[in-house]
Amino acid sequence: MFPSMPQDDSWDADASREIARGGGKRPPTGFRDDKEPDRKGSAEPDEAEDDEELEEIEVVPVRRQLALAIAGFAGLLSVGMVLGALTSAPDSRLPYAIVVFGVQLLYLLAWVMALSPPAPAATAGVSVAVALVADYLSVTSAEAALMPLVWTTLGGFVAALIGQLFRAEDRARLTDSWRATLAIVAGVAAYAIPIVLTRQENGTQTVIVCAAAAGVALVVARATDALFPKPRIAAQVPRGVAGVVLGAMLGTLSGAALGSFLVFPFTPAKGAIVGLIAVVVAHLVDLAVNFGQAGRELAGDAPTFWVARHMQGPLGAFALVSAAAYALSHWFL
Repeated sequence: MFPSMPQDDSWDADASREIARGGGKRPPTGFRDDKEPDRKGSAEPDEAEDDEELEEIEVVPVRRQLALAIAGFAGLLSVGMVLGALTSAPDSRLPYAIVVFGVQLLYLLAWVMALSPPAPAATAGVSVAVALVADYLSVTSAEAALMPLVWTTLGGFVAALIGQLFRAEDRARLTDSWRATLAIVAGVAAYAIPIVLTRQENGTQTVIVCAAAAGVALVVARATDALFPKPRIAAQVPRGVAGVVLGAMLGTLSGAALGSFLVFPFTPAKGAIVGLIAVVVAHLVDLAVNFGQAGRELAGDAPTFWVARHMQGPLGAFALVSAAAYALSHWFL
């Protein structure tokens, strides 16, 4: 017999016998083992994404008492604007200016607290000065014109920006917050426009129609939200479409009704058009304020004084309605 050669290979006879007993099956490769944990691992993030997609958006509830309170506040503003315009005589516009100045202070408080501009004390002080100058010019100027109010607004805006340049943290916010400053100063000055209109032809009637239509629209919309806030405009905004539509319809109807009682150049058709424009302006401002509040609350920047953010909508609406009344009086009627 020949001598057997030594087996250096790791596959010796014992290993071959073990494979034979196993039926010649190959050991499982690593491909299947690698795939199983990958499928399990990939399923976890997929399930997490599905959970995030299925997560419902929180619906902000509508508080009935608050909605009714805002409706009452809007109604008081409307009545004040209408009665002030009706009782303004050629030699007795100072009482109307005093009432308007009180509304300007409310507007200033609400919008400064809600928007939080840089250097709020300086901005508020400049805005108070703008309100006093605008009211004084509206009552005592030789000619009832809009340009003195425009120059007063621009001067107050520049002065407010200068007051925001002294501290470093205020200067850093200046480029992002100048729009808020302009809205505060311009809104304060806009409330003096009805005083100017009472000194112009057809101006008093235009103020009455615009203020009444906007007031009816806001009161009806807010009161409807307290009873039937559906369908919701947005989950984060506690307003309903039914109230907005119903308020717009009744506000326009009130403008048409007033147009039938007022003298030339008002007619029911012109009263309806003027009322519709006032209603649209009031609703747009009010809803824009609501969406702005919702955005600040989601960002964690809601103002601490909660009364201010709820008065902001009606006050901003009547400020812009005053400017719209001047434009309608000169370009439409």
